[in-house]
Amino acid sequence: MHIWKILEDAAALNLDRTAVVDGERTYTYRQSFERASNLAAFFIRQGVMEGERISILDDNSYAFFETYFASAGIGAILNPLNHRLCARELALILQDTKSKWLLAAGRFGELVAKIQSYPTSLEGLVWIGRKPDLDIDPPEFEFDALVENDQGSFAPVRVDENAIAHLYYTSGTTGRPKGVMLTHRNVCRHAKCAIEELDLQAGDVWGHIAPMFHLADAWATFALSWVGGSHVMVPRFDAEAALSAIEKHCVTITNLIPTMLNLMLKHESVHRYDLSKLRVVLSGGAPIAPELVRLTMATFGCDYIQTYGMTETSPYLTLSLLEDHLKRLPPDEQLRYKAKTGRPFKGVELKVVDDQGGRIEPNDIQVGEIWVRGATVTPGYWNLADETRNAFTDGWLRTGDLAVVDREGYINIVDRKKDMIVTGGENVYSTEVENVLYMHPAVLEAAVFGIADETWGEMVSAAVVPKPDTTLQKSELIQFCKQHLASYKTPKKIEFLKELPKTGSGKINKRSLREMYCPK
Repeated sequence: MHIWKILEDAAALNLDRTAVVDGERTYTYRQSFERASNLAAFFIRQGVMEGERISILDDNSYAFFETYFASAGIGAILNPLNHRLCARELALILQDTKSKWLLAAGRFGELVAKIQSYPTSLEGLVWIGRKPDLDIDPPEFEFDALVENDQGSFAPVRVDENAIAHLYYTSGTTGRPKGVMLTHRNVCRHAKCAIEELDLQAGDVWGHIAPMFHLADAWATFALSWVGGSHVMVPRFDAEAALSAIEKHCVTITNLIPTMLNLMLKHESVHRYDLSKLRVVLSGGAPIAPELVRLTMATFGCDYIQTYGMTETSPYLTLSLLEDHLKRLPPDEQLRYKAKTGRPFKGVELKVVDDQGGRIEPNDIQVGEIWVRGATVTPGYWNLADETRNAFTDGWLRTGDLAVVDREGYINIVDRKKDMIVTGGENVYSTEVENVLYMHPAVLEAAVFGIADETWGEMVSAAVVPKPDTTLQKSELIQFCKQHLASYKTPKKIEFLKELPKTGSGKINKRSLREMYCPK
């Protein structure tokens, strides 16, 4: 299994079928294949070797699509960067990957300039779109000039299917970003299983609305191309822009994080758009109420599938697809199942276990941790052998998510074992934010936790104990965090306390804080 072969075969079988629509640009599979080949040939001429890293900082775009395949074609490892991170955070990732090349959209010029103030291994920059007028050290090239001109012959590198293809960085529980390694086999097997599970066809049009640097959307780059479907790019999320793209380009399927779904459903113009081509909307990242499922299906006039997954699993682990006998249930009962986390994704072996590692009772009551294994599960974390070993038990990846199982085998997540906050579809680890709060000279103690929020799912919140005889303003502390963290990780709410609640062993009791600020 090789990612490059997905595009190669798609071009051979669907020469003149539309591959990508990005604003005024439209490319067929033949054109996309030629452009990706030219980009791959360019990198080979620049001396990029198999296994070396290339990073990309871009909105959803034709360039992102072509780079996913070009990097695979030369056996390089692609590192998609979250453009919501600050320069320091991005520089830390570039230092960890030792990426030699960075592809970046022109609108991120100032951010790239700030990254350059930190040490990196970058040897060259490729600007996507407008080239900014900046004084930057590495040699600079323009993406469109590279892919539109013949760069010489290119023969794809033959790599082992277990070779690393992608590095996606997630915030670690220690505050250090961790690079999740995904192999060609991980990516291709997930794509194949998704095709079968979701009945993806050549006539499908995928709306790239969630960010392509995130696996919530990126997996579709490969699955839809495998069947010769079309890709419609929505560069940055805007509820009306997303609705407009669905109507204009006859989008049939997409994956939305809950915040996006909520904003689109509640947009004042939603009923003015013709969304009749949509056949299914997928959503995941947080539990969903049956009423919101009902509203989604009624408003969009399509089916709804709840999903659950992780970066470490390529990503899907479950889908709330109904088994045939459940489709005969009354509508309200069907909605209850559609709103659950779901049954295991094809090709995934999943179990929910107690503290001793034994399977819990499928009674919808007993709570256990989700463990998974299969061909879509990561081989581990980049340069973190100890963390990799600690994440697995007897070949099973321990997800850290707590769930119940019903008699039909459908799971439902009830809590997180780790103190992770999901805000707007992004994962925020409390320890990472706490580490920054503790950097402030006036902070004595700090605890970060999530509280329910109608718009974002969860709001990053903090309880802080100032040092004695110091003056500290909430606005000052929030601004301090913004200097060191992406804005979505910065606490939206800070409360000053004389002391933090503690457990009997002296640990900070975050459950008490959550109950204090978000009582049931």
